[in-house]
Amino acid sequence: MNKKVQTAIKASAIAMIVVLASGCTSVENRLDQLETKVGLLEQEVATANASAANAAAAQQSAEAAQATADEALAAAAENAACCDATNEKIDRMFQRSQSK
Repeated sequence: MNKKVQTAIKASAIAMIVVLASGCTSVENRLDQLETKVGLLEQEVATANASAANAAAAQQSAEAAQATADEALAAAAENAACCDATNEKIDRMFQRSQSK
């Protein structure tokens, strides 16, 4: 009977070792999967950061273009006023020459 108990204990110990070993393998697989996912997420974060930087640069370029357009509009309005004043002077000169 003593040998049967020892055999049962040995079988139980072997079974526990097998279960623990398979559990470790499962944990290792999950750890590998998590590391892969973390790597992918890091890449996505880097891509998102690059996109944000590009968007900020585009915003700055758009603001600079708007400032240039505003300056051009102001210059055009100034030139139009100057042209109107010149036309008025010419009209007055023409009217003076016609009235004499």
